[in-house]
Amino acid sequence: MVDIGGKPLLWHIMKHFSQYGFTEFIVCGGYKVDYIKEYFVDFYIYESDITVDLRSNIVEIHKKRTEDWKVTVVDTGLFSAAGQRISMIEKYIDGDFIVTYGDCLSDINALQMVEYHQQKGKTATIAMVKPSGRKELLPFDKAGKLSYSSTGREESDNAWANGDCFVFSPKVFHFLDGNYNLEKYLFVRLSEKEQLAFYKHSGYWLAVETKRDLSEAENLWNAGMAPWIGG
Repeated sequence: MVDIGGKPLLWHIMKHFSQYGFTEFIVCGGYKVDYIKEYFVDFYIYESDITVDLRSNIVEIHKKRTEDWKVTVVDTGLFSAAGQRISMIEKYIDGDFIVTYGDCLSDINALQMVEYHQQKGKTATIAMVKPSGRKELLPFDKAGKLSYSSTGREESDNAWANGDCFVFSPKVFHFLDGNYNLEKYLFVRLSEKEQLAFYKHSGYWLAVETKRDLSEAENLWNAGMAPWIGG
């Protein structure tokens, strides 16, 4: 819920995906989940100008602004692993769905990524991005084939990293059967069964993990040059 330009990072991520027609969201809450729930319950008020008559407790809404979103906030626990959080929202899922972490900004074309996933017909598709200095490279075998079963790393300009954005089919829930580590368990199992596809994204991508990352995102937003807004 850290702010960028007066709006939570979560809003920026959702705004990006809504540009491609995705308007139903499930937030897997943990830390400050009650704060997240309150934000969306009062979203209409946060986004609009208001007058409050303190004596009568009447609220008048001016310049009504909101988003055409349906948001489900699920308390998935404070210490749950990513895969565990995903497994806990199965009852809300109907069809293929996108999963992303709450600290990643990008200009990934979400619609194209979903179409790519459906063309490949795999259980999961991973967005690949150009690595920063902190990102671990995706594993390649000696033949140059990308596989979570391999142990090698390609050390060239063709190296890619996990962009922490995925498209899953509902079949993924069958693989989340107690071990919830995505990189060390789920993706390994799917790779062994040739059920992984990889979507290359060479555009903008940023994980907001440090004050420096936050400053970079804020500078882009304040300059009206935020790549994640505007498609």
